[in-house]
Amino acid sequence: MSLESRFAHSDCLPIRNSKPRTVTSPTRLFLLRHGEVESRYHRVFGGRIDMELSPDGHQQARLLADYLRATSMDAVYVSPMKRAQQTLRPITAHRRSVPKVLPGLREVDFGDWTGLNWEQVREQFQTSPFEWLHKLEQAVIPNAEPIQQFRDRVEPCLEQILRDHPGQTVAVVCHGGVIRMMLSILLDLPLAKTAAFDIEYASLTEVHLHPHKTEIQRLNFTPWRDLS
Repeated sequence: MSLESRFAHSDCLPIRNSKPRTVTSPTRLFLLRHGEVESRYHRVFGGRIDMELSPDGHQQARLLADYLRATSMDAVYVSPMKRAQQTLRPITAHRRSVPKVLPGLREVDFGDWTGLNWEQVREQFQTSPFEWLHKLEQAVIPNAEPIQQFRDRVEPCLEQILRDHPGQTVAVVCHGGVIRMMLSILLDLPLAKTAAFDIEYASLTEVHLHPHKTEIQRLNFTPWRDLS
């Protein structure tokens, strides 16, 4: 059985009017970035490139899965890209829930920066690659995915997850850019402001959503490093 066939596929659907449910406990989102990618893509703007995990990335994914093993998950969602699905595999190995693939969770498209390393971006575009979030917001990366288009595909996924799992615990395995966009939406921040913190390989960011507030419980927690 192929890796892809193990997952249920779904598009991101807009919220529909429904009878509100009384929920007393917060909805807990576990936002999980994929593990380290193949060495040839280190410090490269990968974006839409469907790369795989490195050996270290697979080990990071296993350690992340070990850390999460005692945590009950009501649902699991995942990007369709290989690096996210490979990270998910050990996480769901001992769980009954079938992960749901949401195409809208794929990484942002970096346009003409795709496949370039940080030094090449600096040389070819005369700009600092560290400012990539600002450059996306300013729409100055040639042929990159427009920031509103990026939000318009991520936000319905987030809305679907929150609508379908109020008061539950949900894992979302995806990408650094997607996690930043979700935090931008949940915290009502400009996307570029999320440059203030890291979203590292195989990291866990835990968000609790209450009826009247959103709390960041953990940010960029990396079991493969922080528990070593």
